[in-house]
Amino acid sequence: MRMMFIGLVACLGLTACETIQGAGRDVQDAGQALETAIES
Repeated sequence: MRMMFIGLVACLGLTACETIQGAGRDVQDAGQALETAIES
């Protein structure tokens, strides 16, 4: 039972990390699009 709980917590942690990385990439892409729009 305890190992299942530890596995679940680890899985949730990884999912949160992936979500944060994805959001960071989206923000970075939006920033680059803004820069391109300003330059042109």
